[in-house]
Amino acid sequence: MKKYGKGFLAALMTLIFVIGSLLPVYAEETDPLTLESKSAVLMDAGTGKVLYEKNSHEAMPPASVTKVMTMLLIYEAEEAGQFKWEDSVQVSEHAASMGGSQVFLEPGENQTAADMTKCIAIASANDAAVAMAEFVAGSEEAFVERMNKKAEELGMQETHFVNACGLDVDGHETSAYDIALMSRELMTRFPEIQEYTTTWQDTIVHKTRKGESEFGLTNTNKLIKWYEGATGLKTGSTGKALYCLSGTAERNGLHLIGVVMAAPDFKVRFQETMKLLDYGFANFSAQKGLPAGQEMAEIPVTKGMKNTVPIIVKEEISMLLKKDAGSDWETRAETLPGMDAPVAAGEKAGELVYLINGEEVGRTDLVTAETVEKANINTMLQRMLRQWF
Repeated sequence: MKKYGKGFLAALMTLIFVIGSLLPVYAEETDPLTLESKSAVLMDAGTGKVLYEKNSHEAMPPASVTKVMTMLLIYEAEEAGQFKWEDSVQVSEHAASMGGSQVFLEPGENQTAADMTKCIAIASANDAAVAMAEFVAGSEEAFVERMNKKAEELGMQETHFVNACGLDVDGHETSAYDIALMSRELMTRFPEIQEYTTTWQDTIVHKTRKGESEFGLTNTNKLIKWYEGATGLKTGSTGKALYCLSGTAERNGLHLIGVVMAAPDFKVRFQETMKLLDYGFANFSAQKGLPAGQEMAEIPVTKGMKNTVPIIVKEEISMLLKKDAGSDWETRAETLPGMDAPVAAGEKAGELVYLINGEEVGRTDLVTAETVEKANINTMLQRMLRQWF
């Protein structure tokens, strides 16, 4: 066996020490946040882009963060005209039997749909969540079917709901990424939910056979007291799920969603959600694109009452920008070479691409600004005569 001198061994030990000392630095570079929570994700609500993730597609119990989907379906049902916020909702035996976080609704008690929803958003009330599920769909089971259907529509591939409130039960699970998806849908489509999700304290009045009594509500989401720009959204904790949170915040037009799952304790879920949000606000910014309706060009129309039609920006978009990449964007219009009459107003005629340093950062549709009818015989003859003479 070949023998090595003391000098060689000393050099080898030094090399091993140097390599070992570099490993933590490498780990910090690959994971800038080093969270204790088992799963996490940071998403830009404007674009849906993921800015940070840790095991974000691992399915696990979500506890009361389930109620993000419950509230989304409630708001969708109200928007569809299925009920009005002032409508009365009666509490069933089943709804009143829910344990865990609750507002102690009694069987037969009536509350408005607005107050029930307020109890869900502020106090994470299981009894109110199930009462509203029954009110909207006829039964909790039918409501859960809607929850799973909506999850599928949103592309929530790691999700399966079994109840409307999030109590531990086998098979009831989702992922941090899926929670971010449904949180984004709720907050962007129904920003009015923030009336409740940013309320620290409120009350409801219990109206039962025993009389009336006021009941206090305190928000379970401490972010709205602790974090600048917090807009919501939903906490959750059970024995299986540990501590979960979907936290949302907005600063200078940048709206972020930070989700943690299976945090080891009550404080860590808030600390690490704030760490996620801090990371997003420190490294990214949002800018608005051109306003909806701005005219960009005209394109030819064949056999129309007019020879061209103006095209305009369909909608103003939000662009997510890295702060170290600059903020001067330019646009490139990609349009159809022409259109055949008749042309309807609002018909897609191309896309507007936003670029920074040649890299695409967003795009939106370009649509026709007005209707162009098909040319009649007289118009066609006049055009032919002008061409000939």
